[in-house]
Amino acid sequence: MCYNNTNIILSSGYKKTMNHKVWLDSLLENLVQHGEEGRIAVEYMRAHSTKISFKQTKPSIGAWWTIGRNINLNSLYFSPDQALSDSRVLRLIIHEIRHLRQGFFTALSVYGELDAWQFEWSIYHRMYGEYPHPALEELMSLPLGWDRNALRRTVQLMQTFSSKDYRVDLLPYYPLGKEISFTEYCVII
Repeated sequence: MCYNNTNIILSSGYKKTMNHKVWLDSLLENLVQHGEEGRIAVEYMRAHSTKISFKQTKPSIGAWWTIGRNINLNSLYFSPDQALSDSRVLRLIIHEIRHLRQGFFTALSVYGELDAWQFEWSIYHRMYGEYPHPALEELMSLPLGWDRNALRRTVQLMQTFSSKDYRVDLLPYYPLGKEISFTEYCVII
């Protein structure tokens, strides 16, 4: 599903009559209500004209960012009407904006995922006072840094929570430049 100026258009071609500007303004207003993280996400979206689309993908993915600085929400789970008020959707948007703010190479690393997950799930914890799964509780206790053992554990915990289909294990532990430097250093030794 993608947007034009006046309607939300599903990928199947079905048109849902809804003024996109009104929809986006409502979404941004709801994001701001998610605290400082939501306010930062809204500022980024406005500054970079970030678009939100609904597209179907694998069940292990809730949302993803694009090189064009846009965000896609998985239409298997989410719809435009639901996106306006669903806390999970709003947290996912904040999570994906975190990746866009990190930059391409950091976002495509286990380190970047840990940062975005901790950012997202801290909002959940603030709202509900707990984590929905023990793996998330442990994930939130991991240090965000360059400890490869912590990043290995990050992969295990993320796949325990989501599934083995969540292929975070294919990402380098560090942002690519740092990963290459680490690998070269280890090979030389």
